[in-house]
Amino acid sequence: MVDDAEIPDAPVPDLSEPLRRALGERYLTYALSTIMHRALPDARDGLKPVHRRILYAMRELRLSSTGGFRKSAKISGDVMGNYHPHGDAAIYDAMARLAQDFNVRYPLVDGQGNFGNIDGDNPAASRYTEARMTAVAEAMLDGLNENAVDFRGNYDGTLTEPVVLPAQFPNLLANGSSGIAVGMATNIPPHNIAELCDACIHLIKTPDARDDTLLNYVPGPDFPTGGVIVEPPENIATAYRTGRGSFRLRCRWEVEDLGRGQWQIVVTEIPYQVQKSKLIEKIAEVIQTRKIPILADVRDESADDIRMILEPRSKNVDPEVLMGMLYRNSDLEVRFSLNMNVLIDGLTPKVCSMKEVLRAFLDHRQEVLVRRSTHRMEKIDHRLEVLEGFIIAFLNLDRVIDIIRYDDEPKAALMREDWGREHRRARDEADYVTPALGEGELSDVQAEAILNMRLRSLRRLEEMELLREQEALMAERAGLEDLLEDPALQWESIAAQLRETKKQFGKDWRGGARRTSFAEGAVIEEVPIEAMIDREPITVVCSQMGWVRAMTGHIDLGRELKFKDGDGPRFIFHAETTDRLLVFGSNGRFYTVSAANLPGGRGMGEPLRLMVDLPNEADIVTILIHQPDRRLLVASDAGDGFVVAENDVVAQTRSGKQVLNVRGGTRALVCKPVDGDHVAVVGENRKVLVFALDELPEMARGKGVRLQKYKDGGLSDATTFTLAEGLSWLDPAGRTRTETALEEWTGKRAGAGRMAPRGFPRDNRFT
Repeated sequence: MVDDAEIPDAPVPDLSEPLRRALGERYLTYALSTIMHRALPDARDGLKPVHRRILYAMRELRLSSTGGFRKSAKISGDVMGNYHPHGDAAIYDAMARLAQDFNVRYPLVDGQGNFGNIDGDNPAASRYTEARMTAVAEAMLDGLNENAVDFRGNYDGTLTEPVVLPAQFPNLLANGSSGIAVGMATNIPPHNIAELCDACIHLIKTPDARDDTLLNYVPGPDFPTGGVIVEPPENIATAYRTGRGSFRLRCRWEVEDLGRGQWQIVVTEIPYQVQKSKLIEKIAEVIQTRKIPILADVRDESADDIRMILEPRSKNVDPEVLMGMLYRNSDLEVRFSLNMNVLIDGLTPKVCSMKEVLRAFLDHRQEVLVRRSTHRMEKIDHRLEVLEGFIIAFLNLDRVIDIIRYDDEPKAALMREDWGREHRRARDEADYVTPALGEGELSDVQAEAILNMRLRSLRRLEEMELLREQEALMAERAGLEDLLEDPALQWESIAAQLRETKKQFGKDWRGGARRTSFAEGAVIEEVPIEAMIDREPITVVCSQMGWVRAMTGHIDLGRELKFKDGDGPRFIFHAETTDRLLVFGSNGRFYTVSAANLPGGRGMGEPLRLMVDLPNEADIVTILIHQPDRRLLVASDAGDGFVVAENDVVAQTRSGKQVLNVRGGTRALVCKPVDGDHVAVVGENRKVLVFALDELPEMARGKGVRLQKYKDGGLSDATTFTLAEGLSWLDPAGRTRTETALEEWTGKRAGAGRMAPRGFPRDNRFT
């Protein structure tokens, strides 16, 4: 049992600390952790901690680009257990992305198995896939065992991990990065390594180079999925100069001739980070909703490469017009945002220009070069010290053998022995002095090396080899001394390394050539739907139950047609496929339907309510062919109405456009084109009133004004006519009757009117 006195007291929270300050400090700690250790990449190697730890763990597992593969579960497990104490699923997702050549311009992981695809399918489970590093990843790690960067303890202090990788090329721009931190985000597109190396070399030669000059070497992003950038050059220059902007990216397509005048569009490259399956679903939806009537079909014929087929509805369609409409209505054109928010020194987040990012990389490479050179000099000094001892041993070999054979402590004896002349000779030949040693003495390192020397090395030829090695090391050391003392030589060395990197991963390397091209993006003008549809005659038929169809050609309007049981004809008129139809509902809303979108006339058609959002409780009052300059008379069964311009009733959405306001039990009843100078109305009481059209206001929306006054009932019908020509109607025998003497029924608007003339229809309708 543990004594209570042995248990340390838990820290008591300061209850007097204001809640505002406590929350602020804790949230700031969380925000800094997210920014520095999760979301924003380091400008020096372009990696976030999880990616850096994945590559380092693969290096520790010796998964070179030419070696064997290891299970992804093993890799993610080592990363999680040794360096990254987070979920294995998150680690595996990050590693899988580094292996996806459609997401990463220069993959850092060579995956074997299902690592996902451009359709958006997820990778297989980590137990089924295997991975190793790529040559690009090895270039990122080159020099790690030469003290090129600092190391820090891992999360539990049992191991060490690199703070940053040496990185032979500017990986931040080469592979890009994206992330969302607390209060800030980053989004950097990938670029071409060869172009970045050229820009770095130019920046070495001209440190004060302007941002716009770098665009001569890096004209823009180079996306792994290719595509065409259509952003104006001045916008690209501004984006790279400020670190913020966007790029308009389109798919790459071509017209494929099918013979006999037929053709189809083949899309071979889609924009970056667009899932092909969702793109095809979106285009199929556009076809189904008839947003692009000139597009007939889309299908996917992709294998290892992308081949997406777009079929036009007619061979007379202009391919440029079709693609212009698809750019507007699908992700065949996207806008990629640039936000170069990075940890410029590994600690401070900053929105940088391209020049600042490249400068941060070059400064990092200079530091790596100095550290590697210093480390190499230390190794050379150690080897030279050992070689000096070997040479002394060969110059006095018999004495060395005698000490080793007979002395009880040969190491101490070797260090005590005064080698005198031999020691001076060895130093004179090497022009090198072992530090902190007296004349004729051997150091501990030298004595240990002599004792560990193999017997087979005791021959004259080996001594000559030692002298040659000593001479070569001295020459190398002199070069390193000059390099460390002269910054100009350092930059020359960095430029030479960049040229080697460009040669290794340039256009001659598999996948090194630029994939994204540039073009002028023509302004996509709004093309009217009528211009995209072949103009053909049709006959529109709408039944009493609201089923609508389009018969091919202008048929006889008196022809007998088939309808569903219990249904019959209501509206039938001639139109053309380029027409737009205005549907007026009893709820006072206008709906717009393209005649080209109507179902064919072979069947019974489709319910109009499926094409527009016409409520079930609302009836169809009338269907008209839209004529832009025409005016309409609209009225409710309560006797209120007004005149509206037809251009004001065209709806842009399925939900329609409210024009005549009706409330309670009131319903819209009349919608007729205005033709004449007077209005005639008839009520359910069979009283007729005629008044001047000027008395009706022209409105875009509203309840309207009173047309006729009623004691009981409401409005039956209303129409417009020319007073000089008279008012016409059909008598019970079906003959047209025209009444010109209308003084008895003429009055002011909102009057009661007089009983209808003799022979007026019993249904109280003018037509």
